[in-house]
Amino acid sequence: MKRLFCFLALTVAVILVGCGKPDFSDAEKKTIASLALNTLPALKPDTTNRFADVPAAAALGSTLFFDLGMSRDGTVSCSTCHKIDRQFQDDLPQAVGVGRTNRRTMALAGVARDPWFFWDGRRDSLWSQAITPLENPLEQAGNRTAYAHYIKTRFGERYERIFGPLPDFSGMPLNASPLGNDAERAAWNAMSETQRDAINRVFANIGKAIAAFERSIEPVQTRFDRFALDLATGAEPKDDAVFTREEILGLKLFIGKANCVSCHNGPRFTDNSFHNTGVPPVADLPPDRGRIDAVAQVEADPFNCFGAYRDGDVGACGELRFMVKDAPQLIRAYKTPSLRGAATRPPYMHAGQFSSLDEVVAHYAKAAPSVEGISEIHPLELSDRERAALVAFLKTLSE
Repeated sequence: MKRLFCFLALTVAVILVGCGKPDFSDAEKKTIASLALNTLPALKPDTTNRFADVPAAAALGSTLFFDLGMSRDGTVSCSTCHKIDRQFQDDLPQAVGVGRTNRRTMALAGVARDPWFFWDGRRDSLWSQAITPLENPLEQAGNRTAYAHYIKTRFGERYERIFGPLPDFSGMPLNASPLGNDAERAAWNAMSETQRDAINRVFANIGKAIAAFERSIEPVQTRFDRFALDLATGAEPKDDAVFTREEILGLKLFIGKANCVSCHNGPRFTDNSFHNTGVPPVADLPPDRGRIDAVAQVEADPFNCFGAYRDGDVGACGELRFMVKDAPQLIRAYKTPSLRGAATRPPYMHAGQFSSLDEVVAHYAKAAPSVEGISEIHPLELSDRERAALVAFLKTLSE
């Protein structure tokens, strides 16, 4: 009889484990709950952009986001790299606009919640980020006055209903920019200060409209969120909310032994900070030192939070005011990307260095030293089974 009882107990245990019966400590449950999408707070107002939540501005921003006319040669728009059916990224190791860049296109879900933008944080607002590719010679490659003229010609009435009267363009050059070619820079320098300010204001408003649209791009619920919600409420998981034994092991490793959660935390699975994790450079790309070189760029940006084109008061500029400007940990440090949806959008890292999640996990397990600066990660003793489990868990963030 005793043998029969033991056999039945073992059988029940095997069935429960085989079905992925959750078995977590209270501390683990608390951490898992903190990662669930239902804990994502409501999007805060952007006081630097008073049009951020104006529907007409978002509608204009949507139009501009997909408009190929918003480039030098009429072949590139924001959506060329940020593809709407691919989580607003392009599946390429490095983005390709007018030319090939040196960075991977970042997905946009939840982007309005970021304090810093681009892999290195060289912009400090969503609207100042949105206008940066417009003048980048490898992305949309246009110039500032050309965009202002284009807005007047194509969208003048819509623009003025939102932002007020456009400036008087008489006497303004068709092509001028402080960042353009020699002729464009010369034309920009020949303009009066009043003219340059008027063009800059139109340019900033283009960014504010695009940012208003991008605020609507939010992360969606996944299998993990359904699992986490059931775990928190004590409900019996059903259908795809049931995790396999491998997925549960992967989740335990993610928040425990592998410590992925130290950077990939919160409901967006990112700490919004910058880290050197020893990711190797790409051989045929220009030198890239990450955050350490972006500090000067964001400080010099006339559209940063301290600049003349910010709405609201300077109280919104805490991130810029207190940013770390010079520290060893900034060398080859890049922003922690969100892991939501990551499994279906390889390649990975800031220049697409790894083609699969298996390669990513292998990189963090090996923890090779950084080519410059000091990597924050350390080798992990992970078995093949544990590496596979981590990948299995990460896939639950995309289903």
